[in-house]
Amino acid sequence: MEKAILQLETLSCPSCMQKIEGALKSVNGIDKDSIKVLFNSSKVKINFDSAVTSIEEIQKAIENVGYPVLKAKVKAA
Repeated sequence: MEKAILQLETLSCPSCMQKIEGALKSVNGIDKDSIKVLFNSSKVKINFDSAVTSIEEIQKAIENVGYPVLKAKVKAA
């Protein structure tokens, strides 16, 4: 498993968090229990299996629901 922290543009509403969580839950390879959307800092923290999905796929899932990813950091968990 790898850990990823994604910095998003400023989140403006709590329902944004639910949309992002929903998008991430549909991506295979993400540990569903590890998804944390931090409203105040506009960050997403997740654990994922890099053999199943990539950070690019994860970014695409977030951007597809309308939230630009400013930067993503991945490190071994």
